[in-house]
Amino acid sequence: MEPVDQSSGEDELIRLLLKRQSELNSLLEVTRAINKNTSTPVLIQMLEVILKNYLQVGKLRFLIEKGNTFVCVSKYGGESENASALVKACQKLSKVKSPMVLTGHRDPILKEYYYFIPFHHKNKPLAYALIGDFNTSGDMVSNDLNFIQTLINVIVVALENKKLFRERLQTERFQREMELAVEVQSMLIPLRLHKDKAVEIGAKYLPHQDIGGDYFDFIRLNEHEILWCVADVSGKGISAALLMANFQASLRAWATVENDLSMVVERLNKIVIRNTKGERFITMFIAKYNEQTRKLSYINAGHNPPILYANGEASSLKLGTTMLGVFEELPFINQGEVDVEPASLVFNYTDGLMDYELRNNTNWKDEQLMEFVINNGHLNPDRFNQTLMDHLNLVIKGKAIDDITLLTLRIF
Repeated sequence: MEPVDQSSGEDELIRLLLKRQSELNSLLEVTRAINKNTSTPVLIQMLEVILKNYLQVGKLRFLIEKGNTFVCVSKYGGESENASALVKACQKLSKVKSPMVLTGHRDPILKEYYYFIPFHHKNKPLAYALIGDFNTSGDMVSNDLNFIQTLINVIVVALENKKLFRERLQTERFQREMELAVEVQSMLIPLRLHKDKAVEIGAKYLPHQDIGGDYFDFIRLNEHEILWCVADVSGKGISAALLMANFQASLRAWATVENDLSMVVERLNKIVIRNTKGERFITMFIAKYNEQTRKLSYINAGHNPPILYANGEASSLKLGTTMLGVFEELPFINQGEVDVEPASLVFNYTDGLMDYELRNNTNWKDEQLMEFVINNGHLNPDRFNQTLMDHLNLVIKGKAIDDITLLTLRIF
């Protein structure tokens, strides 16, 4: 009976223990780096150093999921493959849940590697690793692959947590932006609407979402004149709300010092151009009424034409110019002027009133709106607005797909 080489067995055990210690130290260093919120490039660099110098992995491709596809975040060794071809090759193995030997694989890209290591969360693939030029002893293959899988899995979890944290921050930032936009817009909407011996005003503002792009305002300029405006800015969110806030401030500033409506509109157009650089536009209807002369002057800047109702008849206020913010110099301005009969109704609205998702073959166009105004123009402004919304909900039975603003004036 031959004697057992006890020293050889002890050497192997010591070597295995030292290897385990090195693995634990590597995992500890990576974990410490993650806890310190180390950047993704540094974590990837640590992975490469451990695989190269400690495990002697000569070839690596590490892909992570990003936006419903995969991107290669780490690669060294061998000839570089086409990025899209590499992704497609790995996705052929998307259902593989454990390390797989690739030797002799039919795919021309995969067969150049020794092992494929997948990483999943609830059956969703998060990352893939391709290992090549990896000459480890037969007894240690299983151990080394398990360590590689554990090491990369720790990094994958860290990267996924970073992504989730960024998404949460983005969500919170968006929510805060929407809250700010709502606050800004609430400051633009008049809290009290005017009513005196000359005019009575009723308004309804129905944002389609938390924050809309509509705006209306009413200003008593002096003892005999009033001015009102209805506008709609392209886009939503805080940027649209801030643009409207600036627009309101500019409108109020120029309307109180400039008698000519055309000059007010020209100045507002320049302000919108300067603030948006042509990336947004505003449709607007602005009107000034003189109680002594009973003259109504107005400019329609690409807005839905308000309807003037008097003595059982209705007409549209269409004269004006193009939308604001489109041209640096407005190509034309046609100011309208009409005589207002006592007890006339002026109905202003934004395009959301006409942008309805209709059902049951119902019809809702400018002709139907004009007919409604003729049939209900005798109502007081608040009652008129509510009756119109009831008509849309109960008769037209449509679904609003945009903000709706109604501004109705009874001029006595």
